[in-house]
Amino acid sequence: MEATTAKDRIIVALDVDGLDKAMHIVAGLAPYVGCFKVGLELLTAIGAPKVVEFVHSFGGKVFYDGKFDDIPNTVGGAAKAVAGLNVTMFNVHASAGVEAMMAAVANKGRSLVLAVTVLTSLEENNAHLIFGAPSKAKVLQLTRDAKIAGCDGIICSPQELELLGKQKELAGLMKITPGVRPEWAAAGDQKRIMTPTEAIKAGATALVIGRPITKPPTEIGTPVDAAKKIAEEIASALAEKS
Repeated sequence: MEATTAKDRIIVALDVDGLDKAMHIVAGLAPYVGCFKVGLELLTAIGAPKVVEFVHSFGGKVFYDGKFDDIPNTVGGAAKAVAGLNVTMFNVHASAGVEAMMAAVANKGRSLVLAVTVLTSLEENNAHLIFGAPSKAKVLQLTRDAKIAGCDGIICSPQELELLGKQKELAGLMKITPGVRPEWAAAGDQKRIMTPTEAIKAGATALVIGRPITKPPTEIGTPVDAAKKIAEEIASALAEKS
């Protein structure tokens, strides 16, 4: 995924359970965003090959959000299968370990491999209980593991972007950030969030955005209106950053 323009940096989350619900979103937004993230709900309800083919049929690119988390042999097999669907990118949990991530990279074909660090839905206390360390420390460790494994990028909260950007050994990694909400959108169930402007300035490569685009507030207008508004915000942030 080459984030050459502002719209290319927008990844729309298709958090629906049917292609009929996804159709108007994909058909309308394909020219205005960089990629569509298809997650476990839609993949399980419909089946991965059908979902990917559906998005491709409208000219959309696919971020396959399967979050592979298993032993290296299984992750490698899953990576080979999803790469065969010609997805633009897919992800694996960094907590599966370096060997599992290496197996994904070895079988990625022309797709990009992203490593999931700490889920953005986790509050600091919960992250500490699960990982035994502060969230930022764990994100840094898992990102270093992803770099060692040869991953193309990582997925992290916007809150970790500045820290990761200071680590010279991590240069070149894409940083994909969920937990991004424009000022005009509700936070929802994400805890560690930023606005698109803040995230881009902090070093995000691309932003995963769902409901603010797919179900925008009435005063914003249609999903296309929301996508254009966010693209304008990204463009301004990039201009200021340069």
